[in-house]
Amino acid sequence: MTFKEKVTKLLEEGLLEKPSLFLVDLSISESYKITVTLDGDNGVNLQDCIDVSRVIENNLDREEQDFSLEVASAGVSTPLKLVRQYKKNIGRTLKVKTATETIEAKLEAASEESITLSWTAREPKKVGKGKETVEHKREIPYSEIKEAIVIIIFN
Repeated sequence: MTFKEKVTKLLEEGLLEKPSLFLVDLSISESYKITVTLDGDNGVNLQDCIDVSRVIENNLDREEQDFSLEVASAGVSTPLKLVRQYKKNIGRTLKVKTATETIEAKLEAASEESITLSWTAREPKKVGKGKETVEHKREIPYSEIKEAIVIIIFN
């Protein structure tokens, strides 16, 4: 079993104990720096990171392979990668970049294939002068999304 396979297996065991958590990213550098990025349906707290870190660290032998380990939560500015992340952020404002445009809108729905965004915009009237407020709603397949980030709005 390779080092990465061992780490992956231990990580899966650690996440089984905490079903609300899920893996966003796992990377192991050539110098054996393990970086684990987690997210959770209800967020990720410090204790969650500690618990997952312990499961991995306590079951790897430093005599066999020296390594460093970092377990962290997906940050606020981290782009969304998984369908589960989109579903947990329904109702929040996202900044979504596609190949042709950038849309800042409310995430209304997230299915296995696409997301639905809604927003209002001031646009020129079709007849006469001035502008009118227009409601927009668009479904965007995940395959078209280059990057999606949650926008934090302070009230």
